Amino acid sequence: MDINIPDVVAEVTAAFERYEKALISNDVAVLDELFWRSPHTLRFGVTENLYGYDAIATFRSQRSPMNLERSLINTTITTYGRDFATANTEFQRLGSNRTGRQSQTWMRTPEGWRIVSAHVSLLVTPD
Repeated sequence: MDINIPDVVAEVTAAFERYEKALISNDVAVLDELFWRSPHTLRFGVTENLYGYDAIATFRSQRSPMNLERSLINTTITTYGRDFATANTEFQRLGSNRTGRQSQTWMRTPEGWRIVSAHVSLLVTPD
């Protein structure tokens, strides 16, 4: 299996950047589009465990559009062959000193690159 084929890395990077832009602008239509429409899709968040595309879409439609700006740190995209990839990053919300982590598993589908699994967490800050 070929790791990090340059044109595939470029494709996944573009999809990841499109997701990030949609996330911070609360473009729910694009966020929904970029998740695989399947009951097998998962998203584990800071306060929620979402099983299936429908649960993820419902969560997105109810999420507050406030304070979504953030900066990314140490983003790493790795592709495995031509149809599978992971994207991992750390983030900080503007005005916060807490660091979060985000991981996504991407799969090429007939409709394009889609997230099939995602996880978001915050690092616990020591007292």
